[in-house]
Amino acid sequence: MQTTFTIETRGQGLYEFTADVSGWVADEGVQSGLLTLFLRHTSASLLIQENADPEVQTDLRNYFARLVPPTSDPGMAYLTHTYEGPDDMPAHIKATMMPVSLSIPVSEGRLVLGTWQGIYVFEHRDAPHSRKVAAHLA
Repeated sequence: MQTTFTIETRGQGLYEFTADVSGWVADEGVQSGLLTLFLRHTSASLLIQENADPEVQTDLRNYFARLVPPTSDPGMAYLTHTYEGPDDMPAHIKATMMPVSLSIPVSEGRLVLGTWQGIYVFEHRDAPHSRKVAAHLA
């Protein structure tokens, strides 16, 4: 079984879509299996992260913004891929540091996630984007 999820982003940050994925898995009726998610972009990432305290998401965004600042920062003057904006190359760097695919077990028709775990697209660009996540359930 396969589908594609579309996540609309509004700039840098984490966008949870756990409910969409859980609903699709439940509708497919697979009792035991493995879900693979794959983000089809090079300037965003796919994460399993805490979904209870929004400060976790704020701190992650702030940490990576500090770790990889925009190309307008003097410390990033060595970068050459700058024509798509000051956030573009840093977005590619961040995407190489975090996963773009996830594997999640399915048991008794449900995702095997921890109590506080959620599935997120981590958008690394400033502008809104429509991100596609391919899903395969076997």
